[in-house]
Amino acid sequence: MVVIGAGAAGLFCAGAAGQRGLRVLLLDHATKVAEKIRISGGGRCNFTNREALPANYLGENPHFCRSALAQYTCADFIELVRRHGIAFHEKHKGQLFCDGSSQQIIDLLLTECTEGGVTRRQPCGVGAVRAVAEPGPGERRFELDTEQGLVRADHVVVATGGLSIPKIGATDFGQRLAQQFGHRIVPLRPALVPLTFDAAQWARWSALSGVALPVVVTATPAPAEGATKGKNKVKPVSFDEDLLFTHRGLSGPAILQISSFWAPGQPLSINLAPGIDLAEALRQSKQGSRRQLSTAWRDALPEAVPQRLAQAWLQDTAARHPALQDTAAVAELKDKDLDALGQSANAWSITPSGTEGYAKAEVTAGGVDTRELSSQSMESKLQPGLYFIGEVVDVTGWLGGYNFQWAWSSAMACARAMAQSPA
Repeated sequence: MVVIGAGAAGLFCAGAAGQRGLRVLLLDHATKVAEKIRISGGGRCNFTNREALPANYLGENPHFCRSALAQYTCADFIELVRRHGIAFHEKHKGQLFCDGSSQQIIDLLLTECTEGGVTRRQPCGVGAVRAVAEPGPGERRFELDTEQGLVRADHVVVATGGLSIPKIGATDFGQRLAQQFGHRIVPLRPALVPLTFDAAQWARWSALSGVALPVVVTATPAPAEGATKGKNKVKPVSFDEDLLFTHRGLSGPAILQISSFWAPGQPLSINLAPGIDLAEALRQSKQGSRRQLSTAWRDALPEAVPQRLAQAWLQDTAARHPALQDTAAVAELKDKDLDALGQSANAWSITPSGTEGYAKAEVTAGGVDTRELSSQSMESKLQPGLYFIGEVVDVTGWLGGYNFQWAWSSAMACARAMAQSPA
């Protein structure tokens, strides 16, 4: 068998298949192995999430991931990490990171490949992949033109990922190969990516670059392609995470999470003070108070809101509501003006103009349509012996180790299926 792509899914599938008795050749066009793993998680690799469930994944066929995730769970990979003596810690909401560096996970995968007798050729680009129409006795089902010569195989596993982070060699090779064999491709787009805004629109906030705070961000995803009007009503999606102001827009975990659900032209709703009704708090501050508005506003906000943001927000709101001046006596202000100030921060509505693109996207959403793959084995329903695993498939996880878990689970499902029914 041949595995194309030596990233997380490809390496894991190759090692697992080799340890189950299959002869495996692993090919990758990049000079360095598993660069995306190396740079992930700030160099410590958020290798899985304790809470990984099908609900943490999106795609046009959201139930597809269920089988693979059940076959090989986060607990299974955690046990493998422990077996390799890698120390790790939980950082936030089930996210597991290496105590050391991401290289430990790469070394784990390479060791698994060595134990499986995997032959690895890297760098070795793949050109054409052909299916043999009617292979005769002893002939293989596929022929691959590679930079190191012709290769023949009965199984071809495509684990080439998506377009995210092109500087480390990301391409859409896998999606183009799938199309060659008749597969539909769900349109690709950057996911887990910072959002940007029109320069003129963002000018008043760009000075806040570097400011961070916990928020609740909400978006309403676009209806699925072909959805009937009035049916399959799309529900808003919210994330309770940290937000980061940048020179060009917004980033941080909250924005990366919501970016996978955001559709161009749709507004986001951001609550800068989760759990606090700011309008009510401001109205209450009028009772027997001689404070200036700036003081009452600061007192109403949670401590997590930086002073720079609180001040900028008040000044921006005052531009539309002249009564809301810093030095205004809060007791003399009208409730409608205080309500406008509070509600604007509890439900900040803002429409991004775009994203930072694949250069800053952690993953690529979209990919090979899973309705044309077996959820048990990841094998193509259109071309026997052809498999697609990991990010190349239309399965995208949340931020926080979910995409690595999909790589491990889909790779293992594929390896086990091939080992159980070798050609």
